[in-house]
Amino acid sequence: MVEHQTRRTVQKETVRKALRQTDDFVSAQNLHRRLQDSGSRIGLATVYRQLNAMAAAGEADTIRMGGEQLFRDCGEDTLRHHHHLVCERCGKTIDIAPPSESWFRKVAKDNGFTVSHHILEIFGVCAECAAEEGGDSDDDTDSDTNGTDEA
Repeated sequence: MVEHQTRRTVQKETVRKALRQTDDFVSAQNLHRRLQDSGSRIGLATVYRQLNAMAAAGEADTIRMGGEQLFRDCGEDTLRHHHHLVCERCGKTIDIAPPSESWFRKVAKDNGFTVSHHILEIFGVCAECAAEEGGDSDDDTDSDTNGTDEA
């Protein structure tokens, strides 16, 4: 039994180390592929299990993008509540400061809600991806206090 517990610890550390080497969100499949490419024999199901355990413990962030669950190491931010700006094309991720907590409470109150918790992820196209396509990543759309875009 002790041998099994040690193996799990080694596997968890292997997944954690691989995730820490990734700056942006990554799928379990891509992380597994990277581990295999580096010679690790860890199984895909184990990678999923360890990533989900890390997310549940607050050690990793998780988002859904394109129907896929993605993970990112929280690094030193494990105790600090944080939010992200995520490129839908390349996965580039930037930690961002959210609007004030009072803004969240006001939007909720204005719409008849009481805030229990919040998650803020902003998805779009980074400047580098937009430049590759000759497009513009800026959007000058303003939002009102209800959190809806004005037309």
